Amino acid sequence: MNTTLSQEELENLARKRAAARMSWYIHALVFIALNTVFAAASLFTGHHWAVFPAFGWGLGLMIHGLVVFMALPGSGLHERLLQQERQKLATQRDPW
Repeated sequence: MNTTLSQEELENLARKRAAARMSWYIHALVFIALNTVFAAASLFTGHHWAVFPAFGWGLGLMIHGLVVFMALPGSGLHERLLQQERQKLATQRDPW
């Protein structure tokens, strides 16, 4: 499929991809923050239960990362990711 996308289509695709990557970064930040709280609570109670939610959630985070960074051929970080996607898409003939 060698279709050329319009500038508007490239922009929309770049925004979609940048947003997907940004959502993973937010997911990872929340994972780290909450699992730090869980680990502290686990140590305080003397039971090592925090490893179970960390493992399950970590698996979900890994799958989310694989989908965002491997399955897809977008403030400061969001704009930088958006620009990277624009540049990649501008040089590709078939972005999908």
